[in-house]
Amino acid sequence: MTTSTSKLSVIGAGSVGTALAYAAMIRGSAKIVALQDVNESKVEAEVLDLAHGTQFMQSSSIIGGASQDVTADSDVVVITAGAKQKPGQTRLDLAAKNVSILESMLPGLVERSPNAVFMLVTNPVDVLTYVATKIAGLPDGRVFGSGTVLDSSRLRWLLGKRLGVSARSVHSMIIGEHGDSEFAMWSTATVGQLPLREACTQDGNCFSAEQLDQIEHDVINAAYKVIEGKGATNYAIGVSGARIVEAVLGDQKAVLPVSSIHHGIEGASDVAISVPSIVGRGGVERALPLLLDEREQARLDSSVTALRDTIKLVGYAE
Repeated sequence: MTTSTSKLSVIGAGSVGTALAYAAMIRGSAKIVALQDVNESKVEAEVLDLAHGTQFMQSSSIIGGASQDVTADSDVVVITAGAKQKPGQTRLDLAAKNVSILESMLPGLVERSPNAVFMLVTNPVDVLTYVATKIAGLPDGRVFGSGTVLDSSRLRWLLGKRLGVSARSVHSMIIGEHGDSEFAMWSTATVGQLPLREACTQDGNCFSAEQLDQIEHDVINAAYKVIEGKGATNYAIGVSGARIVEAVLGDQKAVLPVSSIHHGIEGASDVAISVPSIVGRGGVERALPLLLDEREQARLDSSVTALRDTIKLVGYAE
């Protein structure tokens, strides 16, 4: 459970920010949820709508407004504000525009909540996490991104659906860039106690290499499919974000594939990237060692290169 005085601030009252605030209130991720957006009429309407349902929710109150003052003394600040991804647009295409937005908002948020943990959700999340780490100047681990937590949930759902088991019993992660160069760690994936490649359906059908490639492809392109159909992804990232917030506020020491510059990848300190990491009250405490086969290592190296190139383009290369 979260502490009685815990405060979560969500920056951005768009489809992602409101879904995250809604999920956090229903789940009781924090006692106080603050929603902030420069669009005053929009954020006030969203806060009112959420407030009307508080008697049925776990969180005790929702506040909000256009001023960053509503975020003061937060324990966790989640940034969802920024230009949204359009159909056919990659996450990395968004980089320059959303870096500029981040530069304008982050210093004021840090000033109002100097002891908070800051989580980036806005895309491209890895690039913005790296930039935010440089802007904020906070202690190690206090700035990180939602990374591939949602991608890993998508993966587990697809695998569980095919095998006829709960997604909770599938243990596999997507790592790397939250984007087109991400990949599944098949070599260490399990279902229950079984290695994934030995897990079969009830009628005896196990995964072929082609089927695993197709599932991975479906995960990588899932957001594009949702965006094409409804304009944005919001519900799943909202509940995923709330789950990560709970790991921080509850000091859960949960292993989650979040994005940070404290990832333990040798020679890659100039990027933020997602690997299995221990998340607790101070944010990212440390990354776990990676056990990758040769192909997976090559894909991780490619992911690092893709992110490094984009960080150079937005002017934040070391």
